[in-house]
Amino acid sequence: MSSTRAVPVRAVLFDLDGTLVDSAPDLAGAANDLRALHSLPPVAFEHLRPMVGTGARGMVGAAFGVQPEDPRYEALRVNFLQLYEGRLLRLTRVFDAMVPVLAALERTDLPWGIVTNKATRYAEPLVRGLGFAAAQPVLVCGDTTPHAKPHPAPLFEAAQRLGVAAAECVYVGDDLRDVQAGRAAGMRTLVAGWGYLGTGAPIEDWGADAVLNQPQALLNWLQLA
Repeated sequence: MSSTRAVPVRAVLFDLDGTLVDSAPDLAGAANDLRALHSLPPVAFEHLRPMVGTGARGMVGAAFGVQPEDPRYEALRVNFLQLYEGRLLRLTRVFDAMVPVLAALERTDLPWGIVTNKATRYAEPLVRGLGFAAAQPVLVCGDTTPHAKPHPAPLFEAAQRLGVAAAECVYVGDDLRDVQAGRAAGMRTLVAGWGYLGTGAPIEDWGADAVLNQPQALLNWLQLA
């Protein structure tokens, strides 16, 4: 892991699902709602939760065992997203431990924003419904730029909107793609160890500047606590 801190941090960027908010209950719920429509029993939440960070592709894969090349996949994906949109804020909540962290950033006038691969049609109402819209000045979604993470374009877009250099940002996320995108943008990267994390390589091998075990550790890393 890198530990360079030569350039001061002037903005903090967060992934959304699994980093700022716990959306797994609604995403897993939509997957099991879809299984019910196909007369299938529910899949255990513990099996679905790690795949939340991979979006519809991961949820359909975990719930039905099909990949994008499968002829059944596209219809399942469309139906899954329709069901998810109908329960977007039913159980989704901000992680409790993130609330004081965001308050601390705002007290110190350290700007923050959200960079997510979630499409705008889902991300905007989610952010608005959770009360983030008034507090944070930047929301970059998976369809805001021509490329989604792990491409660095969304992170460059967020930095530009905040009026800071990419090298002056730190990006916090719970997926390998978050670290890859942040590093490609020249940002410091931190792994949200409380997030969904996927089922691939160990998080310690992702190449981030640090792994945070809980949200308060971000303030320690920023030397704000």
